[in-house]
Amino acid sequence: MADAPLMPKATAVWLVDNTSLSFDQIADFCKLHPLEVRAIADGESAQGIKGMDPISTGQLTRSELEKAQEDPNHKLKLAEAKVKVSVAKRKGPRYTPVSKRQDRPNAIRWLLRNHPELRDAQIIRLVGTTKTTIEAIRDGTHWNSANLTPLDPVTLGLCTQISLDMEVQKASKNRPADVPPVEVSDTLLPASDTEQVPPVGDESEVDAASVFSKFADQPEQSSETDLPEKNDQ
Repeated sequence: MADAPLMPKATAVWLVDNTSLSFDQIADFCKLHPLEVRAIADGESAQGIKGMDPISTGQLTRSELEKAQEDPNHKLKLAEAKVKVSVAKRKGPRYTPVSKRQDRPNAIRWLLRNHPELRDAQIIRLVGTTKTTIEAIRDGTHWNSANLTPLDPVTLGLCTQISLDMEVQKASKNRPADVPPVEVSDTLLPASDTEQVPPVGDESEVDAASVFSKFADQPEQSSETDLPEKNDQ
């Protein structure tokens, strides 16, 4: 609710009592339901709440308020803050609900077993633990080490699958690539690989010209059979 004013109900009480704005305009500005604003106007809700002037607190300008009172369709806008407070980034382990803290050692055991490439800082970001706890579980010196069961932190609700995959990808980039094993195919080899070529002997290559040249060297024989001539009687 970054667009809502501070103390929205108290602001709505003041606007109902001191302005002619419609219920819809007040509800839109204070991020309330119009029926809730109507209940405030009827005295059925927000009893005992003192109204807070949004103009004196710098959340609304007077010109913006007058413009909204003249035009029922105009929506009030929060005044831009003069001072912006920078929110420092929180350091340290991520907060884990009390109901899930007992599952963190099991999640750490799972990460150490299934993703040994993860650094301690990455495990701390994922499950919100400390480096001392990680080292104790890795070395087996944890006070409850005998009863720990590896459990997926995503299933336990300690982190999301997307965050886990991102940390694993970061760790895999720094890990040296392993040589892939030679895959043995179970399929048959193609015929071109298994076809045996007959050995080539010392005999010279035979061609048609050399074969028919032998017949050309022989004398031609008559096609008719030579018969002995008969003597004339």
